[in-house]
Amino acid sequence: MSDRKHVLHAPTTSRLTARALLLGHRIDLSGLERDDMISSTPLAFHAGPRGRVALYRFGVAVFVGLSPVEEDDVIRSLAGRIVGDREPGQDETAVMEVGSSEDRIPPGGPFNLIDLSNDRFLCLADALAKTVALGRDEREVNGVLELIEPFAATVARTGRPPWKRRAMLKLVGQALLVQHRVAGRIAVEEKPDVLWDRPDLERLYARLEDEYELKERSRMLQRKLDLVVETVRALTDILDTDRSTRLEVTIAVLILVELAVAVYQVFTSIQGH
Repeated sequence: MSDRKHVLHAPTTSRLTARALLLGHRIDLSGLERDDMISSTPLAFHAGPRGRVALYRFGVAVFVGLSPVEEDDVIRSLAGRIVGDREPGQDETAVMEVGSSEDRIPPGGPFNLIDLSNDRFLCLADALAKTVALGRDEREVNGVLELIEPFAATVARTGRPPWKRRAMLKLVGQALLVQHRVAGRIAVEEKPDVLWDRPDLERLYARLEDEYELKERSRMLQRKLDLVVETVRALTDILDTDRSTRLEVTIAVLILVELAVAVYQVFTSIQGH
């Protein structure tokens, strides 16, 4: 009898999967407010019988409890609002055991949550969205650094730029584009707004931050971005120096031509007399 009573009162858990999808560089969320909103920043709402969706301006959508068909319906509803192309394979998935006695985030998962309230969903969605967006920014910055490395190696070896002016300007443009996209796109170290009303979820969010190494990756990304900025400055200085050198050479050539003309005129006038 006691065993049966224990079973009847034992907590039941359910397993859910959360998916964060990188849809593009940016999502225009203006005018998408709805009656079943969970939050306006990010735009989060209910979908399907048990599902929830959170949309982030920096191009990420987070789904929990939706079937692939329902996810596709949400994505199709955003047609015309997504800037940039989707990068397949750049998503993040988290498995959750909902109904645990306490919130725990063991390394590698599954995550144990007391419940999947709207507030807990917003904490989880924030961490998932940031880790996906960080992955994109890391790839973009690393791509520029890969272009810069052989250039820097050649300059160090020969003391002169290896490329023509057009190629150097192209590299400067790529570096500036990445700097513009990455700088200030997502504030990784800012906590979600929900924690202002639910300070008791601070520990849960801190554990999610640790699991995805959000702060460490953000600081490393900032250091790489600073390197890109310094490289752009150095490239600009090289271009300015090259331009100044060309200008000085041109002026010197013009002076020599003018002197040659003057000497020729003097010589011809003497010959005439």
